[in-house]
Amino acid sequence: MFTAFRIIAGLRKPDSGKVLLMGEEVRGPTPKLAMIFQDFALFPWLTALENVELALMHRKDLSREVRREIARKYLALVGLEGFEDYYPRELSGGMKQRVAIARALAAQPVVLLMDEPFANLDAITAEGLRAEIYNMVFNEESTVKAIVMVSHNLEEVVELSDRVIVLGGRPASIIAEVDVKLPRPRSTRDVEFQDYLDRLYSLLSISLRA
Repeated sequence: MFTAFRIIAGLRKPDSGKVLLMGEEVRGPTPKLAMIFQDFALFPWLTALENVELALMHRKDLSREVRREIARKYLALVGLEGFEDYYPRELSGGMKQRVAIARALAAQPVVLLMDEPFANLDAITAEGLRAEIYNMVFNEESTVKAIVMVSHNLEEVVELSDRVIVLGGRPASIIAEVDVKLPRPRSTRDVEFQDYLDRLYSLLSISLRA
């Protein structure tokens, strides 16, 4: 996991400074933060429904029946209605990531952390999931206020991001910050989209030499 994500998620103490979430310091794991991993991070001995239900186990105010109902709701939201009893080995890569997304959203976080979430998916599946995540996360019912994502895919970065931080060097430091001021939905064919790609490519080339 990216070191900065460990710090943001409260899994590692920063060498200096502190992480604030809604004005409060993050001192450890909190349900206000949810993670979507590159490798799906599903428990192979649990069904899709049970994997999603894990995100609700800290909710002592919920009965098992209510937890399962919520888990079913979020599996349906990501298009997996009817696959509740399937095990990860029975699902495709895209379906596994949908389960991971459902699990993250079921926790009703304020911030969603995504660590290369589409890296193990084919291009078409990844493109579809990017659009779906944006629509699911930024609708009126969603609790998510922000997404922090690590990615090396520049098209993915321009498509999803409002603010891009380019890192380089060892230890990593900030090379540049870029505000992506494009209307949504965004098209990779737009000239302005390509301009942002070119700018980020140049900055990334500099960061690799840093």
